[in-house]
Amino acid sequence: MSTSVNAGSRLDRLPIGPFHRRIMFLIGIGMFFDGFDIYLAGTVLGVTLKTGFSTLPQNAMFISATFVGMMLGSFATGFLGDRYGRRFTYQFNLLVFGLASLAAAFAPNMTILIACRFVMGFGLGAENVVGYSTMTEFVPAKTRGKWLGLMAVCVVTGLPVSLLVASLVVPEFGWRAMFVLGGVGALIVWYLRKSLPESPRWLEAVGRTEEAETLMQSIEKEAAQGQPLPAPAAAATIPASPDLATLFTAPLLSRMIVGSVCLITINTLLYGFVTWLPVFFIKQGLTIATSFGYSLVMALGAPIGSAIGALTADRWGRKPTIIGASLISVALGIIYPTISDPMLLPAVGFALTVPIYVLVALLFGIYIPELFPTEVRLRASGIVNTLGRGATIVTPFLVVMLFEARGVAGVMALMIGLLVVQIVTVWALGIEPRHRSLEELKRDETAPALVKQAT
Repeated sequence: MSTSVNAGSRLDRLPIGPFHRRIMFLIGIGMFFDGFDIYLAGTVLGVTLKTGFSTLPQNAMFISATFVGMMLGSFATGFLGDRYGRRFTYQFNLLVFGLASLAAAFAPNMTILIACRFVMGFGLGAENVVGYSTMTEFVPAKTRGKWLGLMAVCVVTGLPVSLLVASLVVPEFGWRAMFVLGGVGALIVWYLRKSLPESPRWLEAVGRTEEAETLMQSIEKEAAQGQPLPAPAAAATIPASPDLATLFTAPLLSRMIVGSVCLITINTLLYGFVTWLPVFFIKQGLTIATSFGYSLVMALGAPIGSAIGALTADRWGRKPTIIGASLISVALGIIYPTISDPMLLPAVGFALTVPIYVLVALLFGIYIPELFPTEVRLRASGIVNTLGRGATIVTPFLVVMLFEARGVAGVMALMIGLLVVQIVTVWALGIEPRHRSLEELKRDETAPALVKQAT
């Protein structure tokens, strides 16, 4: 039976104001610390390798443990978030990550550090799913791409910040200090985020209409700031089915395929290339300091690329931006392994990093959460994130094998192949959500499997 809260249309017609900025800050700062921790792997592993605390195979195990944890975290969060709500889930995963990060700082050997990293990965995978999905459900359709893209900027700013902090902290205090900083930061944010509201769209979708209405009135009062609000659009009359089976029948099956291919590709680009850069440089004979310096220059492309994605997604559309950034990445990926000049190497690397992070903003932050209805958004996002993380469990071992056999060119060949598959998949199967409400996307295709039978 349909409800009368109409949370989606009422949220979409709100002017951007202090309410949205508060939500953005509290979710974004938590995701920044997740990004900080994800990217500290490269800096920490370069040092543990150099000092003999770890071996190259153990480094691969460390990264794989991260992905196993992230894969399980992504999967579990999807079900927890759709069952118990967004608010419970984003607090739980941040607490898990923060405590495990502090424990990692005191690991006596690499085996224990890998075990701690697994638990950290669980929290990281969960945050990535629930953070973007929650923000998707709050921001208006016309500017959704920009706000979700800016969320991705929060995450990827963790890359240059992690490298910069590592270059200052690690020589003075050692690699363990990096885990202390990440853990303490996460726990502070966990405390601050207690004030975040639940998603009214989710409350309405699960039938908690009184709570949804009360919360909507509170949000509208805060957002209006004493000014009259425009009338909302008519409520959607056909809710989506909450059954998991709908994800594997038309029209959502094609969206699941698109999401899975895209996340397998971008995860492999990030964790098979970007996070390995310090290790690549050290193995090629550079000092730790020079490696950090080169990596930092390239890493500056991360927030720049994500910002470009955020600012263009609403203007150019999701599909053209994804396909364009993928093509540029392919072209630069072909050139990069041929560069040996010490000045050109970080410059071309920076140029390559920018379109990769345009894709990060579009895929993680904007496109994937938009593909699915509120009733199954976290489960669908969780499953495609699980496949993306799961596929990259083997990536570190492939990277070591390809790097030892053919150097950076071998690693880039894998990346280019995946990008080509992504281009074809998005072009053939992808939808275009630009400027369209989440409810409109839900009604976009009226396949019987998507419709909930009226009771």
